Amino acid sequence: MEFQGQVCIVLMFTVLAAVPAAASLVTFVFGDSLTDVGNNNFFQLSLAKANYPFYGIDFSGGKATGRFTNGRTIGDIISAKLGIPSPPAYLSISPTDDAILKGVNYASGGAGILNDTGLYFIERLTFDDQINCFNKTKVAIKDKIGAEAANKLCNEAMYFIGLGSNDYVNNFLQPFLADGEQYTHDEFVELLVSTLGEQLTRLYQLGARKMVFNGLAPLGCIPSQRAKSKQRICLKQVNQWVQEFNSKAQELVTDLNGQLPSAQIAFADTYQHVLDLIENPTAYGFNVSNTSCCNVDTKLGGLCLPNSKVCTNRADYVFWDAFHPTDAANEVLGDRFFNSLFANKAPAPAPAPAPQPSH
Repeated sequence: MEFQGQVCIVLMFTVLAAVPAAASLVTFVFGDSLTDVGNNNFFQLSLAKANYPFYGIDFSGGKATGRFTNGRTIGDIISAKLGIPSPPAYLSISPTDDAILKGVNYASGGAGILNDTGLYFIERLTFDDQINCFNKTKVAIKDKIGAEAANKLCNEAMYFIGLGSNDYVNNFLQPFLADGEQYTHDEFVELLVSTLGEQLTRLYQLGARKMVFNGLAPLGCIPSQRAKSKQRICLKQVNQWVQEFNSKAQELVTDLNGQLPSAQIAFADTYQHVLDLIENPTAYGFNVSNTSCCNVDTKLGGLCLPNSKVCTNRADYVFWDAFHPTDAANEVLGDRFFNSLFANKAPAPAPAPAPQPSH
């Protein structure tokens, strides 16, 4: 596994070595609530929304934008570091808008690799849905600039993909859902990875070449899972399962790179980065990593509702609600993710996050 890790690091540098200048860099984002920038706001019935008052309190303008945090997502931070605007939510723009030529964000809160993940949220874009949306975007790009130029744009674009957390948190780990009863974990992870392989292959067939798949964080340590422990400690079994998924996903990426001509797919293993932030918060300028800034009810979804109590210093906390990091934590993670992908060097030592205004 150490050798495969070295292979993936080399691949990440290969993927990004030929990244065009910032002015011409096009990025497409696929994911869940960690990277949703407002798609779910356009679903009338969706139960996975972040349009409540406290969300976005530290974002430009101070209002909720559909991002599931108090400020920026990791994607926003990486876009800024690349010198490009954060791609707009797919559902927020017209298919004929010239903005699609610069990239689109298809991420949707509650989404998973599996289509039955997040069903109880009623409305969301699954990964398959997001790929279908990308297909529509490519057709629209062809209509604008012609087939040859559209293919070139899609081949040279960067694709950031981060899904799988909901397949655990809002599927396999939920006692009232079928998958947790129907499958052993070995069977479930095989289903996840085989489905993911089909999805990444379909993206490749639609023109994606430079893809970065973001591995899962230690989900056993997020507040919604800690709440299941009387001592509020990390759930070791969940973290072991996540590491198994990451290992299998990394093997999948290696296999796909060998099978698909010109494919440059990278696996970004952020597990240890996030675990270190949670286990050693003070090294990064944080004080609290075992509970969330917003006092949430994990039995009622774990989101920061209008009647919730919010901590006085948000920059002290790693987690904003039961699932999602704060703006300050996203800045630390975005920096480390950027350095590991784009800078030909080891991740920088733990930086102190930029201070956030308190309200």
